[in-house]
Order: sequence, then C-alpha cells, then structure tokens
Amino acid sequence: MNPVVRGGVLALLAAALFGLSTPFVQAWGQGVGPFTTAALLYAGAALIAVFLRKPKDREAQLQPGDARRLLAMALFGAVIGPVALVWGLQRTSGVSASLMLTLEAVVTALLAWRLYGETVDKRVVLAMGTLLVGGVVLALDQAFQGGVQLMGLLAVTAATVAWGIDNTLSKGVADRDPGQVVLVKAVLGLSATGLLAWWRAEPLPAELPMVMLLLIGASGYGLSLRFYLLAQRAFGAARTGSVFAFAPFIGAVAAFALGERTVSPYLALGGLLMLMGVLLHLAESHAHEHGHEWLEHEHAHRHDDGDHTHSHTSMPSGPHSHWHRHDPLTHTHAHVPDIHHGHTH
Repeated sequence: MNPVVRGGVLALLAAALFGLSTPFVQAWGQGVGPFTTAALLYAGAALIAVFLRKPKDREAQLQPGDARRLLAMALFGAVIGPVALVWGLQRTSGVSASLMLTLEAVVTALLAWRLYGETVDKRVVLAMGTLLVGGVVLALDQAFQGGVQLMGLLAVTAATVAWGIDNTLSKGVADRDPGQVVLVKAVLGLSATGLLAWWRAEPLPAELPMVMLLLIGASGYGLSLRFYLLAQRAFGAARTGSVFAFAPFIGAVAAFALGERTVSPYLALGGLLMLMGVLLHLAESHAHEHGHEWLEHEHAHRHDDGDHTHSHTSMPSGPHSHWHRHDPLTHTHAHVPDIHHGHTH
C-alpha cells in the first residue's frame, strides 16, 4: 500500500477510536476523580497492550536509551493530558471540548517542524492557521456561556498541548514495537495517576463505570496509540497529527448522538474552520529529487517497498525486523517525512 494511504488509514483508525472515547469518558467519568479516571483508562490500555506485542523477528524492541523519552511521553501523554481532559470535560460542553482537541494537530505540526525538520510549506501553514482561528472561535463561544465553561475549555486546551508534545516525542520510538511502547507508556501512566489518586483519596467508582472506563482505555488509549505510532512510522509526526485531527469531529458527532444539543453558530463556525484546516493538510503533495545517505538501523520493513533492497539467505515474506543497511541513493518520487525521508529543504 502507498505509504501516504497507509499512514492516512492508520491515523484515521487512531482518530476514530480516540474521538469516540471523549464523550464516553465524559458520560462514564461523571463523579469520578480525574486521577482515578486517568488511571482506569491507562489500566485498560495496559491490559490490551499485553496482546499487542510482536515477536523480536517482527518488530524492533525498545532499548535502554529510550527510557528518558518514554518517561517524558508518560508524563505529558498519560498524566497531564488525560487529567486535564477529564477535569475540563466536567466543566465544559462535550461537543466544544472535542472540537478544541483539533488544536493538538497544530502543536504537533509546529514541534515536528522545529525538532525534526519536517516539511512545512505554505499550504501546511495555512492549514494550521485555519485550525488556530477555529480554536479561537470555540473559546469565544465558551466565554459567552460563562467562566466555568471557559475554564473547562482552557483545561482541554492544556491537554491538547500536552498530547502534542507527547505525539512529537513518540516519533522517536515509532520504529519500535508499538505494542511494547503502548504497554510501557500505559504502565507508567497507570503508576503515576494511580499514586496521585491514592494520595488525594479519590474513591473508586461503581463496578459498571469502572469496567466501562477500562474498555474505553483499551480502545481509545491502547489500540488508538498503536495505530498512531504505525501512522507516524508511515508518514511522519506532523501529517499523522493532521489526520488525527479528525478525532474531535468524531467525538463531537458522538456527543451530539448521545443527546448533547449545545450547538451554537459560533460552535458550527469553529468546527467548519477546523474541518477546512484538516482538508488543507490532507491535500498536500510533495515530490522532488532527494538523496539517501548511507544508513544502518533496525525496524520492521518489507522488501517490496522500493527502499529495502538488501538480500537474505532465505528471503522472508511480509514484515520482519533486523539490523540492516541502506546504500546511498538519489531519486525522485512523491514522499512524506517518514523514517527514511528526514532530509531538510
């Protein structure tokens, strides 16, 4: 499959699972402390991650040098992000909170541009600007409804920044076994939020809400993260974040279907601007002559993708992982900033 199509499909799967989780977290997390809710979500993610791991000959394994990055990912993505989201969801509209999460794409794209040198052309800048204006419109909509609504939306905004940082950090382990990354991050997040919930003496919810939050965590925070990491591997952090921006629209539709009817003209305008920004991102095309330098690394790969031409004594079929070498090569084709196209412009 074309890497752009593959990355887009994987990012959309991640977006659908995470987007649907937002209104359900709001519904089943009512009256549950934010740290307890986050702990249950990542407990569910950890449980599903046990079954997501691949053998060593299929996926590259995490290395000791990944520890600091994983700790930072857990801090921003498994503690600050979900806790701020849960606190915000208890104080603002589920529809507007879901749409505000689209700004995560802006944070991710900016960080990917600055830290990894991913291509950001005029179309991408216009798309991010449109998303940002849409977020401002949503903030105005909530400001007109009162301070409590606005504070909730600001907390959701803090969650988007935290997850944008997490998304950017996760690119550094996108070539590792995604099941292993999900498991480690989920266990770290569960440990931190569980201890904070115990320290704050937050009570456990009833059995049904507890089970539902575990299931939401397994799909929206476990499976979703696995698909997100695979999408980053296929076409980079910024573009994955852009396609993932569909998640808030899915969440907003789900919140509306669940009975929320707080739709105002400002909310509709903000949502429309964000949708335009996402479509501008997806319409980007990038091709030019570029060179690949000599490189040795390990990651899951196939031999029918045009980039992996090394030989085996017995040629494996399908994806496999081992240490391999890329010889210098110069060619022209449409590409995206995946792990083999990190060149500058």
